[in-house]
Amino acid sequence: MDKNLHNYRKSYEKGSLTEASVLENPMEQFAAWFAEAEKAPAVEEPNAMTLSTVNGQGVPNARVVLLKEFTQDGFVFYTNYTSGKSQAIAQNNKVCISFFWPQLERQIIITGKAVKISEEKSIEYFNKRPRESQLGALVSDQSTSINSRDALEEKLQKLEKHYDNKPIAKPLHWGGYLIQPTSFEFWQGRSSRLHDRIKYTKINNSWDIGRLQP
Repeated sequence: MDKNLHNYRKSYEKGSLTEASVLENPMEQFAAWFAEAEKAPAVEEPNAMTLSTVNGQGVPNARVVLLKEFTQDGFVFYTNYTSGKSQAIAQNNKVCISFFWPQLERQIIITGKAVKISEEKSIEYFNKRPRESQLGALVSDQSTSINSRDALEEKLQKLEKHYDNKPIAKPLHWGGYLIQPTSFEFWQGRSSRLHDRIKYTKINNSWDIGRLQP
């Protein structure tokens, strides 16, 4: 079915971004914007980010995952190591993550390399997860086919019985990745589609700051 969306229009008026206003360190600039997103009542999941990968055959894929930690070293998320995203990362660990907070008329686009975090750190985080989430990591062979929803729920029921009143250990095929950033783009919507785009590019151990045309 054809559908014309030409009349979808929104004028962005909520802010501006200049070279003089951004912080020298992009992780600190990210932290400042993230704190504002956390405080905005309309932003329900500020840590939701789109993770884009390209596998060894050059096929791109993008999906929304949840950021669980960020430090000066980068950004951490957790997943099944046999999932589609993990297989793509194993073939090509150059990735892109992006945050879109429409209520603030802001985007952040980050490129970098994804590397597995330590098993110890993955275990530490897994042990803090709700029991239901721990079982979910065990029950799902992520990204593989299954006959029905009923089959998935039957697997869950069996695991619930098996682990009744027992601790749940982190499976070996589950853990975290650290995305080590190589570039940041901070995007602030502006009127007339003349958006502000400030990009940080890592050169050796320092960050070059420049403006991109909208």
